[in-house]
Amino acid sequence: MLIASPATEPRRPVTPAGVLWYDRPGARWFEALPIGNGRLGGMVYGGVPAERIDLSESTAWSGGPSTADLSPTARAELPAVRKLLFAGEYAKAQQLAGEHLLGTRASFGTNLPLPQVSLKFGGSPTTNYRRSLDLDTALVSVTYDLDEARFTREIFASHPHEVIALRLSADRAGADRAGADQPGAISFTLGISGAVFPGRTSVTEAGLAFSGRAVESVHSDGTVGAAVEIRVQVVAEGGSVRATGETYEVVGADSVVLFIAVGTDWAGEDPVQRVEALTAAAVEAGYDAIRSAHVEDHSALMRRVSIDLGAGSADSAVSGTEPAAEAGGGLPTDRRRERVAGGGRDDGLLALYFQYGRYLTVAGSRADSPLPLALQGLWNDGLASSASWSNDFHLDVNTEQNYWAAEPTNLAECHAPLFRFLQLLADTGQTTATQMYDAPGWVAHTVTNAWGYTAPGSDLGWGLNVTGGAWLATHLWEHYEYGRDDNFLRDIAYPVLRGAAEFLLSYLTEDPTTGHLVAGPSESPENWYVAPDGNRCSVAMGNTVDRVFAEAILRDCAAAATVLDTDPELRKQITAARARLTPYQIGKHGQLQEWLHDFDEADPAHRHTSHLCALYPERQISPQATPELARAAEVTIERRQSAAGWEQTEWVEANFALFFARLQQGDKALAHLTSLVADASEANLLSYSVGGIAGAAQNIYSFDGNAGGTAAIAELLVQSDGTELELLPALPATWTTGSVRGLRARGGLTIDLTWTNGRLDEATIHPDRPTTQRIRYDAETTELTLDGVTTIRPTA
Repeated sequence: MLIASPATEPRRPVTPAGVLWYDRPGARWFEALPIGNGRLGGMVYGGVPAERIDLSESTAWSGGPSTADLSPTARAELPAVRKLLFAGEYAKAQQLAGEHLLGTRASFGTNLPLPQVSLKFGGSPTTNYRRSLDLDTALVSVTYDLDEARFTREIFASHPHEVIALRLSADRAGADRAGADQPGAISFTLGISGAVFPGRTSVTEAGLAFSGRAVESVHSDGTVGAAVEIRVQVVAEGGSVRATGETYEVVGADSVVLFIAVGTDWAGEDPVQRVEALTAAAVEAGYDAIRSAHVEDHSALMRRVSIDLGAGSADSAVSGTEPAAEAGGGLPTDRRRERVAGGGRDDGLLALYFQYGRYLTVAGSRADSPLPLALQGLWNDGLASSASWSNDFHLDVNTEQNYWAAEPTNLAECHAPLFRFLQLLADTGQTTATQMYDAPGWVAHTVTNAWGYTAPGSDLGWGLNVTGGAWLATHLWEHYEYGRDDNFLRDIAYPVLRGAAEFLLSYLTEDPTTGHLVAGPSESPENWYVAPDGNRCSVAMGNTVDRVFAEAILRDCAAAATVLDTDPELRKQITAARARLTPYQIGKHGQLQEWLHDFDEADPAHRHTSHLCALYPERQISPQATPELARAAEVTIERRQSAAGWEQTEWVEANFALFFARLQQGDKALAHLTSLVADASEANLLSYSVGGIAGAAQNIYSFDGNAGGTAAIAELLVQSDGTELELLPALPATWTTGSVRGLRARGGLTIDLTWTNGRLDEATIHPDRPTTQRIRYDAETTELTLDGVTTIRPTA
């Protein structure tokens, strides 16, 4: 039984988020440490005798807007493809779809990596080296001893001031001399190099400038792209400075500050004026003021949530104490990860991974960011942009997964760039809906770019995912469910949801055999099936993923219209259409069917399980409401991961952890979380798409694993659907003792939990406003009216 009472004790402070630290410099990209301000990012290597910062910026895109991406014959041939599919002529339909329905992506483009800023110091071997990233303050620090001096670097990306700031200083080394200034110890040569697109570096009065244009010929025509400007401003105390060709040399300074600014013309701004204004403002403000504003701005978001998963969860660099040796907390982060990969257990590393996903979300997506998180988040390793799949926005899981942690881990503001982007898609997608489908509303398919591309992709197997935009639009209602902001619903969410619903109401077609409404022709991304005649096909009618998001969008639109008391006729149409959607089906293997008919997968080990979106992020399948379908979903997971050559990659591991969390099987979820960290994340804990899968020649960084892993940990501890809040629904057996503070739940709730010996001690619920909720713990439920902070405890 659950007992509720008003909270009487003051809320305990949230503990710091944790630290990634290393005892050697980064030698490669996957060892560098990420910083970001929501638009400008950097990968800091911390090298000696040379520092390197790889720059990236969210609007540094090749390509441009296009009005020629749709096939001119698509609208005329669509009915013929549909007719062939209903007639069972799958191979013919596949051929016709390939000839007439695909997009062209002539100037689609990609986000491109920027040049690197380098500082060459020289000098003899160092001792006492340490570099770290404090997740709480977003400060990267590098310290080491050299020539009887203690050198310190501090680097961060300021959101308030929109620059990267780096300070170099030196003290006299030794216990008896620590803290004393070491004048004249800072000397280096500054350069900008490594551009993958045309540009030139020049010397300014107080630093360096780079001017270029983000063009490439893999994903566009090699001539169109954003203009890019970079400025590195040097502020030296003492010593001397001089220009040497395309480099800038500092000799014998007491300390030095660098301010790095980047601008593009993507939004019509003058990038030269922008970077010059930013660096001038930074110099005027000074390093100390910028640092202070940065820490306050960043930590205000990070400190909303803390987590402790038991012994060894605290990092010694944060707590000031040495954690249990067996937990690995006293080891550098890369060696902790290696121990887990070797079969060791480190719950503290999982807690750190959780906070790291939050850190990356804050660093990569702020309320005023011009674009949402791309495939690689904010940080660009140059591999995705040069691969066949591009560093763009994938709408068949990756972009959605990038934001799965935003709401439950109390970072709702970080969701905002995605909503502005959806407004763009709803605008550009009207043309695609009209010209390709003769339908009202808007539609977007599998991939999109910085200008709102909405046409199908250029290849079969993935390009005809017709509900990619609809899937993304479900984030609007999710945000409303967590915050209950009626102004947001009316002004931003509802127009987009309404347009998506209008398209689907027109696009859904009656199955002549059953009378159900089905979507198509479309594909279940990115999978293929074996047709009855033995042909390998991808285009079909009635794919389960389309049913999932048709239901989701129609439901969300109707719910929003009800809250806003508008569009009664549209609500009636939606009610009628939802009643005619095809029911979910269980196939001959006991699996949840991916297609309307019980086809076998052409590749049983395929990484995509788009139909399981009914389980997560949707709740159309659950152990409580639909136990048979929940078991069928589990069979699907089991069959995929047991198939020879299972495509185990970062977002798949995160997905499976989330699926098992929803299935309330915490130990299985934990196994996939552990694999995500051990087998699909690197030394710097950034997740990657495994080389050899999806055409990748080598491991390529992808942000979605970090975000998905963080979301999965939250889902193990708290689940909600707007009417019911479930506490510790899938707690792994090994997480015997712990706590979490600040998680969010639907209905405007903030949750603090503590547990001991695998059992809930208490939960404190902080409602944004009075509300009624059903609270579930184990088999017990209690209906509560929450009109203030409430503590819940189970009886003995």
